[in-house]
Amino acid sequence: MLTINVAVLLAVVVFFRLRRRTESRSRFDEKMTVVIVLALGILLAPTPVGQGVLTFLGQLTSSVTQASR
Repeated sequence: MLTINVAVLLAVVVFFRLRRRTESRSRFDEKMTVVIVLALGILLAPTPVGQGVLTFLGQLTSSVTQASR
C-alpha cells in the first residue's frame, strides 16, 4: 500500500503555487497560498526536520544580531 505524507504533499503544492508569476495571482489565490504554507508549517513544526529548521534559524538570527553589534 502506498502512503503519502501530507507534509510532503503540501510542500509540493506550495512549490508549484510559488513558481507562478505574481502578476497572474488574485487576492484569493494569495490568501490560499498563505493558508497552505501555514498548514505546512504546523505539520513540520513537531518533526525532526522542523526542529532542525528552528535550530538553524535561531543560530542564523543570533549570528546576525552579534554581527550587527
